[in-house]
Amino acid sequence: MASNRPASAPPFVPSQQRSETFGYGSYRTDEGPWEEWNPTEESIRPVRGRHRVAKQRGGLARSSTVLGVGVIAAVGAGGMASAQTGKPPVSISLPDLPSVGSLISDDAPAAEPAASPLSDIGGGTAGTEQSATDAGEALRTRIMAQAEQQQVAVDTKAQAATEAALAKQAQEAAAAAEKKAADEAAAAKKEAEEEAAKKAEAERLAELARQYSLPTSSYTITSTFGQAGSMWSSGYHTGLDFAAPTGTLIKAIHSGTITEAGWAGAYGYRTILTLDDGTELWFCHQSSINVSVGQKVNTGDVIGRVGATGNVTGPHLHLEVHPGGQTTGIDPMAWLRSKGLTP
Repeated sequence: MASNRPASAPPFVPSQQRSETFGYGSYRTDEGPWEEWNPTEESIRPVRGRHRVAKQRGGLARSSTVLGVGVIAAVGAGGMASAQTGKPPVSISLPDLPSVGSLISDDAPAAEPAASPLSDIGGGTAGTEQSATDAGEALRTRIMAQAEQQQVAVDTKAQAATEAALAKQAQEAAAAAEKKAADEAAAAKKEAEEEAAKKAEAERLAELARQYSLPTSSYTITSTFGQAGSMWSSGYHTGLDFAAPTGTLIKAIHSGTITEAGWAGAYGYRTILTLDDGTELWFCHQSSINVSVGQKVNTGDVIGRVGATGNVTGPHLHLEVHPGGQTTGIDPMAWLRSKGLTP
């Protein structure tokens, strides 16, 4: 609050000076008369931005002390604010404090001193920035280390997965190769067995061929088993016809016993040769019979001659095969081939 300037003090008389002076124990003659200073708004208003302190009498030391404490408190507060906010410190400029003599001098004011940043007083912006840089660098280093560890973990996992996949592929390849080898071995074994079976069958047929023979020679196959036609009472042909000239020799196909020899109606003259396994061979339409019932014959023995007796249209041998003596016969062509013979 502004106040009026006080009235002028009476003239100074040294003898009347009080012994109690502020900041001093006794009166000093080298100090001039003191005036009580009552500041007003006009007197303390800074001129053109300068922080000036007007002359004062008596309280200079205390004012300087208070101002110094304020500066230190401001610097401390600014430092704390920078530490708490984590933001770069703001440079605060304060004018350099004039000397005591300039404060009380009546001379013209000196040139305004250059302002110095407050941060230089509290330790300096460079130090704070360096600390922030060090902290940021430490954080970056830690983040990079963590990222590297994570990448190493990912790479290790990927490498393990790749190795597992390769191992699995190797196992599958080995299993496939083993299976292929086993299949090839089985195929080779099967082929060998089939070849051996074919060879054995050929040997068997060759042996049978030595035991079996065709019933006649110089013939022509004219009718086969199962052939349909009205000429046969059953509606189909029940045997195999060997057309040959009358009188052509008829031979025993295999060794056996003569169980029938004589006239048989539509079959004409017929001879039945029963083999050791019970199979009956019927030789029909003969012109003559050369054996009798109960006679033993061997393979190739003559048992009769080709003729045209019975229900025929020309001279031929009608052959039928009845396994086990059954009434219904089977295909003589297939039976002869099973014995190694090719009609």
